[in-house]
Amino acid sequence: MIKPSLIASLTGRIRYTLALRRNQAHEKRLAQALATQAASTPPAQADHHPVLVFNATTRLMGLSLNAAYSLLTAWSLRLSGVPVAHFVCQRGMTRCVLGTNRDNHLAAPPCAACIAESKALFHSAEVFPASYQPDPALIQAIDSLSLDELSRFSYHDLPLGSIAITSLRWSLRRHNLTDDEPTRYLFRQFILSAQSIATEFTRALEAYHPRAVLLFNGTFFPEAVARQLAQARGIPVISHETAFLPFSSFFTTGEATAYPIRIPEDFELDNRQEAQLDGYLEQRFHGKFQMGGIQFWPDMKGLDDDFLKKAAAFHQMVPVFTNVIFDTSQGHANVTFTDMFAWLDLVYDVARQQPATLFVIRAHPDEGRPGKASRETVREWVKKSGFDQLPNSLFIDSFEYISSYELVQHSKFVLAYNSTICLEAAIMGYAVLCGGKVRYHLPDRPTVYFPPTPEAYRQTLQTFLQADQVTPPVEFRQNARRYMYFQLYRASLPFDRFLTAESYPPGFARLRDFPWQDLLPAHSAVMQTIQDGLLAGKPFYLQE
Repeated sequence: MIKPSLIASLTGRIRYTLALRRNQAHEKRLAQALATQAASTPPAQADHHPVLVFNATTRLMGLSLNAAYSLLTAWSLRLSGVPVAHFVCQRGMTRCVLGTNRDNHLAAPPCAACIAESKALFHSAEVFPASYQPDPALIQAIDSLSLDELSRFSYHDLPLGSIAITSLRWSLRRHNLTDDEPTRYLFRQFILSAQSIATEFTRALEAYHPRAVLLFNGTFFPEAVARQLAQARGIPVISHETAFLPFSSFFTTGEATAYPIRIPEDFELDNRQEAQLDGYLEQRFHGKFQMGGIQFWPDMKGLDDDFLKKAAAFHQMVPVFTNVIFDTSQGHANVTFTDMFAWLDLVYDVARQQPATLFVIRAHPDEGRPGKASRETVREWVKKSGFDQLPNSLFIDSFEYISSYELVQHSKFVLAYNSTICLEAAIMGYAVLCGGKVRYHLPDRPTVYFPPTPEAYRQTLQTFLQADQVTPPVEFRQNARRYMYFQLYRASLPFDRFLTAESYPPGFARLRDFPWQDLLPAHSAVMQTIQDGLLAGKPFYLQE
């Protein structure tokens, strides 16, 4: 008898293959039609240097959201008479971020399938193919280095080790890496591949002398190397990441994974905007939201009687909200603490001394996402640290869809590292003590408490625990609402006119049928905003 799991796996593969073939054919048809129209469009400006587009870390097979954002942007530019060139990986790396096999470091990436998707996406476009360029001197220089030595390795003025380690952590789904041969092997391959990309991208820069470079997030090693090379030549670099509404993207001249949003000093919410934000929050507080095409809360549950009975036995309750340890945001968050687990160690130490306080650790729902599950989890830390042995402790795992918002409502104040719950709890009027640096805590518009050192954090935490109540300044809530609105409706650029969700696999996208005129800035506020930012240096914020 055939196992049901095998049938399900085969059915999934068939669905994926059929969807992939259908979508690639559709992408080629759209690309050809747009290329034909673009060929008859006169140049928009006297500057004939192209915008150079590169996004090797957005997809392998199929159209991801971030691959779609840069593709549609490139199409819009071409239709507007602005030349575009795509820097496209064609077996240009021995290992890539998405193509790394975490269980078999010797497995090669699926280059053939990736190249097939590139041919569909960039059909009839100007392409600079990047192939792998081995560097014997570099191979020898890193062959016997330890993990720590690899992390500090530089070559030809490029800090290849520090560039590659973020990608390695993301690929291996952990922050604290093991100094063993499989890890070192992948690290070496990432460094070698980064140097090869540097060689090829330098050739592209010399061939095109681009007016601007558009990259996916600029954090993973292929795009990070390209970003540094372009910036060293004084070329404007724009990066993009998934934004905060479905099918939306965030564009910036800064580091996209840090989401450096700059809100005008005179920006305040009017009654219409307040109502719009309240409507969004109402949906979010019931778990009805997505990011990157992923629905994190399939079924949000309230606090049950057993939980409430246990909480009632304590003087007060403090929820502790974690993040995903390998997330690209962590590089920006790890300021006060070396990493999230160092912060949890401090929280545990304080919790042991506070028997009248119930500490509830809530693992981030994305930590256990199928296909992206962390291999260094809060669950493991809870067991290893002994937190679960404390009588005043409770652990909620990532797959337990208990409402974080109800946890906040029953809390004295909130502990969190750097997840969005910090901002939401501030909007709910609660004091939030953050362990990680968060994008929405601006010096001139504070929203949370963020002590600068571990010692200051411990002191603030103990002060909060001993206080009769902790009430944040009224402006924290006002600033949080102001920030969230601007983040959602000004800094998030919606592409839903051009994209819809692919039914399988989750998180992938499919191009809609739309007239090519919809991509022109005259017909799209989003494309007008992007082109103003790319070509004229304006902020990538929608006007209302």
